[in-house]
Amino acid sequence: MSGPITVVGAGLAGSLAAIFLAQRGYTVTVLERRPDLRKVDISAGRSINLALANRGIDALRRVGLMPQIEPLLTPMRGRMLHTPAGELGFQPYGRTPTEMIYSVSRGSLNAALMDAAEATGRVEIRFGTPCDGHDFDVDDGTPVIAADGAGSAIRAAMHAQRGITVSEELLEHGYKELTMPAGAGGAHAMDCNALHIWPRGGYMLIALPNLDGSFTVTLFLPVDGQDSFAALSGPAEVDAFFREHFADAHTLIPGLAEQFATNPTGRMVTVRSEPWHIGGQALLVGDAAHAIVPFHGQGMNAAFEDCVALDACIAEHGNDWEQVFADFEALRKPNSDAIATMALENYVEMRDLVAQPRFQLQKKLEFLLQERHPDRFIPRYAMVMFHSMPYAEAYTRGRVQKEILDALTQRVERIEDIDLDRADQLVVSRVPAPRSSSDTHSAHRPHGTRG
Repeated sequence: MSGPITVVGAGLAGSLAAIFLAQRGYTVTVLERRPDLRKVDISAGRSINLALANRGIDALRRVGLMPQIEPLLTPMRGRMLHTPAGELGFQPYGRTPTEMIYSVSRGSLNAALMDAAEATGRVEIRFGTPCDGHDFDVDDGTPVIAADGAGSAIRAAMHAQRGITVSEELLEHGYKELTMPAGAGGAHAMDCNALHIWPRGGYMLIALPNLDGSFTVTLFLPVDGQDSFAALSGPAEVDAFFREHFADAHTLIPGLAEQFATNPTGRMVTVRSEPWHIGGQALLVGDAAHAIVPFHGQGMNAAFEDCVALDACIAEHGNDWEQVFADFEALRKPNSDAIATMALENYVEMRDLVAQPRFQLQKKLEFLLQERHPDRFIPRYAMVMFHSMPYAEAYTRGRVQKEILDALTQRVERIEDIDLDRADQLVVSRVPAPRSSSDTHSAHRPHGTRG
């Protein structure tokens, strides 16, 4: 396989796609509107931290990059819940030591991918080169892979010239990132092997650890209303809000009001589009095709899984780009729709349900049923984060399993009072075994990371 390919966007998805393509023998030109983040400090208003999970690790391993990425990772074994009274409660992500996710700096990961792409000798990244659109009436024979994000110019051109369907659902909540600095001697001020959450019903605060001892803290809050960004109009309001709702975090964030005033308020969008390609001319991947909200930690992982799927389609069809693009879309579209829905649902879980006794009982029951039926019952979070099962299947199986959990926990407050005979019958009768062993790969744990 050979020939030129253009990739639009040198972000995470575009850089990894370029590596896959180069390893197939293609000559890749990457167009990136921003300057080189390895040379210029870029404040793009995007999430500083990301959660790397099984699907993303699998993609990085396939191109041989995990040895370079492992030193950038901080393992997180579960959620550390902070109550309004300052009490802590830990909820593990899984029931085995390998079931964890990894906090990683977006910039550091992106830089490593750019380095690896250029090191192939087949990838040229042209920084400061914006792509404002594409003329689909002119086909020069060079396919375009559009990895230019949620605001994709290529997607806009596909909509304007070919009438593809695009919906952009803006979440009514926004976010603002703050920094909790390292403590004395560079130590983390809180447990560094957990994702910290302050669930407060209609909103929440979270914190992800960084390698330098700091935490990236993110406030998710309605844009308008009583408890909202609009209501936090000045330093006094910000200080009072944090003192009331996040008192333990407030004491650990110096210059809170100044950070709040200086850092931008971001918005979150779910993008759904169809089709993702125009013949064999251009294909949307990652956020350009299916941007999702960040509450399941799967935006990057889903985009990396796109790269794996695209590579598989090329391996099967070679330079028949129309067939490659069509097969890729047929494979990924149902799964992108499923993870978009699950990400929205997980926001409600994180900001509200995790603090409720019934939710905590059901989490215990999930692990118990998984222990009793490991070939059938896998918690939905685990299916998404620690397995390679298609998102669409995880969504369908998760709905059935939630119905079982609801049925078993009606009028029950303790795990000891669960009717296990009934539980076994429900699992065996309603939850099929996964379709194949390849759908239930256990979690990848990078070697050499801390913890």
